[in-house]
Amino acid sequence: MEFGHETVVLRRGQRSRLPIIVAVHSTVLGPAVGGCRMWGYARWEDGLRDALRLSEGMTRKCAAAGLSNGGGKTVVVLPADRPLTADERRAALYDVGDIVAEFGGRYLTGPDAGTGVADMGVIGERTEYVFCRPEADGGSGDPSPFTALGVVAALRATCLAMSGSPELAGKRFAVIGAGNVGAQIARQLAAAGAALILSDVDPAKRSLAAELGAEFADPESAVTAEVDVLVPAALGGLLTRELVPRLRCIAVAGAANNQLAEPDVAELLRAGDILWAPDYIANAGGVVNSVSREILGDDPATAVKRIESIADTLTGLFETAARTGITTAAAADALARQRLAAAV
Repeated sequence: MEFGHETVVLRRGQRSRLPIIVAVHSTVLGPAVGGCRMWGYARWEDGLRDALRLSEGMTRKCAAAGLSNGGGKTVVVLPADRPLTADERRAALYDVGDIVAEFGGRYLTGPDAGTGVADMGVIGERTEYVFCRPEADGGSGDPSPFTALGVVAALRATCLAMSGSPELAGKRFAVIGAGNVGAQIARQLAAAGAALILSDVDPAKRSLAAELGAEFADPESAVTAEVDVLVPAALGGLLTRELVPRLRCIAVAGAANNQLAEPDVAELLRAGDILWAPDYIANAGGVVNSVSREILGDDPATAVKRIESIADTLTGLFETAARTGITTAAAADALARQRLAAAV
């Protein structure tokens, strides 16, 4: 990865003594935003690598979504051998708050893997530069419903591009991952009359499949099922060089970050006539809602309209890719670079 970050802070927390990394990739468009990830890594260097990669991805996400924000990321490297106690967790969150406060508003953090809304409330005790605090504390709350809303808008745009109609009814989807976001996507698809395969590593998710009238399958079977759209909603790296030739779908669009295991997988998808909705476009609904409500001061209805415009952005990218013969990944990156260049 080429190093192009504005600021990277690597520090041992004053209270927690844990390695904490805050990476600000860009503030060209405006204050950087990005989640706080608390995760166990084999080495702290792996946490640094994640912070650099994910903060750069947030810059692209914000630019492509038309937000006046850049990208950042916080990573707290947890002990690999044990969970934190409640007191240790609070200490680490306080350490994060203090470091974020030092940026003076150039960077705002929010929830990410390993953190949630309540954690943002704790960080908010140390700094005002945090989003997705509990609604009772004046924040916008859980971002997952809005991420799901944006993904469903992306699915409508994907269906329009592949079939000429944005209707979800009558189409078949395989949702891979039934966590907070995946479950909400599945519920919205079922309510719209879609046929569903639901998959998760947790067999207890069978109950959700039964509730929705969906087929339940193990992830290995679900990813290669014959469906219209594959919907990754779990961990990244699903789309590998080895998997793509085995896919039996028309399109891929979902909530998971970093779906392409390698950049050249985008070309393999294009060569296989599989339409791919770039992940950082499709899953931007959560950050769009948070920025809209907490930074721009929009009302909820305006925030929802911004989220639903993800469909328009994707439609434009699909048209550009088809017209120019490039991948949708290249079209999305070009859109982000164009908006960043225009702000310089």
